Amino acid sequence: MDIVSSIVVYILLWWWVFLMVLPFGSAPPEIPEKGHATSAPANPAMLKKIIATTIISAILFIIVKLVIESEIFAFR
Repeated sequence: MDIVSSIVVYILLWWWVFLMVLPFGSAPPEIPEKGHATSAPANPAMLKKIIATTIISAILFIIVKLVIESEIFAFR
């Protein structure tokens, strides 16, 4: 797998994992402020989710890269 393919695979994995991690730990506030969506999370903890996403994506990327380079599955 060349560098461009690796970058594309990592970015796709990162976004896939990020969208899966996003709802964890999110709870709406007890009393929503006027003008805010009632379903908006009180504390989204985005930095924690971004760090977790990066770590999980790196692990998944290594697994995907090993599977592709070992030619367990023939993609050609």
